[in-house]
Amino acid sequence: MDKKTLSRDGTPIAYERYGDGPAVVLVAGAMCTGATLAPLATALSDRFGAVTYDRRGRGASGDTAPFAVAREVEDIAALIEASGGSAALYGISSGGALVLEAAASGLPVSKVAVYETPFAVHEGGGKELREYTERLTELLGQDRRGDAVELFMALAGTPPEMIAGARRSPAWPDMEAIAPTLAYDNAAMGDGLVPRDRLSSVTVPVLSVAGGASPEWLREAARAVADTAPEGSYRTLDGQTHMVDPEALAPLLTEFFGEAG
Repeated sequence: MDKKTLSRDGTPIAYERYGDGPAVVLVAGAMCTGATLAPLATALSDRFGAVTYDRRGRGASGDTAPFAVAREVEDIAALIEASGGSAALYGISSGGALVLEAAASGLPVSKVAVYETPFAVHEGGGKELREYTERLTELLGQDRRGDAVELFMALAGTPPEMIAGARRSPAWPDMEAIAPTLAYDNAAMGDGLVPRDRLSSVTVPVLSVAGGASPEWLREAARAVADTAPEGSYRTLDGQTHMVDPEALAPLLTEFFGEAG
């Protein structure tokens, strides 16, 4: 990433822009960098100026203690300013929680699209997140980064044999390097439940998408986001999972972002 902008607290945020059209800022989820969303940005670049970035604490971006979700909202604000002063937002997984919070915070956002933000609809899911938060805090406090990554992968439903394979892969050191940012994604998820009060204050159109081959609870969460946002809509992408194919998603986002507000 060869461009940088400064967030309000002075943290440098590294980003790339693909295309010259209206700005769309793409926000990655946990354990991902801006490069993760580069294929989607490329697919959108014919119509939009798609902006990918390394969230603070990852890749070429900096970090400044103490962390707060509001700092990541300010990072998005800085990217919007660097992109012309207004933008649409797209977030996947916990990145979706962050863009919804950014919209609720009153940033100059025209539209918001999210893919499978893993909110719990029922109280039991909130309990699971509280237990995860306690264990994650303990492991990161002991600088047991690999164990923290494994904890997250298990929470996400990764089979034990795949976790063991990941530990042996060349990518594992990079995963350990950004393990502390798992706490940032966790904070963005709040109490883990659909943030109905915050969503009700989002006055721009919100598209909530889920994969047709994803677990039912993710589709239920996506529907709840759409039902709660005043201008929310819900779509399913047939055959897609949480690891959504950019080529399958891009036409839907192009249609949504291209519509008159």
